Amino acid sequence: MTEQTTARRGRPGHSLDSLLDVAVAVFNERGYEATSMDELAARAGITKSAIYHHVSSKVELLRLALDRALDALFAVTEESGATTGPAIDRLEHVVRGSVRVLTTELPYVTLLLRVRGNSEVERTALQRRREFDRFVTGLVRAAETEGDVRPDVDPAVTSRLLFGTVNSLTEWYRPGRGLGADDLADALVATTFQGLRSSQP
Repeated sequence: MTEQTTARRGRPGHSLDSLLDVAVAVFNERGYEATSMDELAARAGITKSAIYHHVSSKVELLRLALDRALDALFAVTEESGATTGPAIDRLEHVVRGSVRVLTTELPYVTLLLRVRGNSEVERTALQRRREFDRFVTGLVRAAETEGDVRPDVDPAVTSRLLFGTVNSLTEWYRPGRGLGADDLADALVATTFQGLRSSQP
């Protein structure tokens, strides 16, 4: 978040977070390019000038939204469970943490996964996604070296398949309708890590 954005206090009842929630919902429904500031103002129930009190442009709303999803994912990689212990355990921690981020920040992660690199903001987001992918691939490769992951599949492919499964949750998971984050993570780990491990317990 920029200093300029942080310095803006906003009007009572209209926080930056609530504005971002509305913007992300509309971006996901209509697409970023097709969404106008007039529509955002109408959906938020405020004037355009009230929006500009928080952010300088629609582009800034997109950047803040994408950063929120990416920052949450990268925070998982810095947790002790992702940085200490056997690589297979660190990989499982990152998978579980990513499921947690997806369930708590579902609209934001959904928006992130729809980014195609049509602007500088989107290209930056895609670059950060690739950094995250490289981190996961490194864990898969380390787990393979330690003998805990089957060696007959390329680590980059394993990483893509694993997080393709995680990301697919955005297509059908709806909060409050059945499984919670821990249950989802348990089910995903049980089904994917069984084929991932080099030997079964």
